[in-house]
Amino acid sequence: MEKQVNIKNKKAKFEYHLIDRFTAGLVLSGTEIKSIRNGKASILEAYCVFDSGEVWIRNMHITAYENGSIYNHKPRTDRKLLLNKKEIQKIEKFLKVKGNTVVPLKIFISEKGWAKLNIATAQGKKLHDKRQDLKDKDDKRDMERAMKRF
Repeated sequence: MEKQVNIKNKKAKFEYHLIDRFTAGLVLSGTEIKSIRNGKASILEAYCVFDSGEVWIRNMHITAYENGSIYNHKPRTDRKLLLNKKEIQKIEKFLKVKGNTVVPLKIFISEKGWAKLNIATAQGKKLHDKRQDLKDKDDKRDMERAMKRF
């Protein structure tokens, strides 16, 4: 049984209002996919951009493959996302509005063995929204504790 790859961006739900979600393929080299399968990737500081009809992920860190030779990849390069035309047009239209962004949520390996990336169109939260989320989370935890007592 192969180890399941599940690299998440836990900050995304706290920092942004997530609006639409998409699943995109990633264009990767051989050493990049090997590092991802070993769980050596991070999307915490990553974000997506639209450039000349294509969607790219920037600032995604994939650690250099330890057994790679001179053919090893650069850890932080722009990587192309594979989406269909309607999804790309929807993202392009969304990004034209100031304050909107596309954030990566999770990297996983599909049943066929392809690296996939869950992304979401998002709007940044204000400070009072973040405080409200923390308050709701604390209230939910307190209610669960109270239910366990009885």
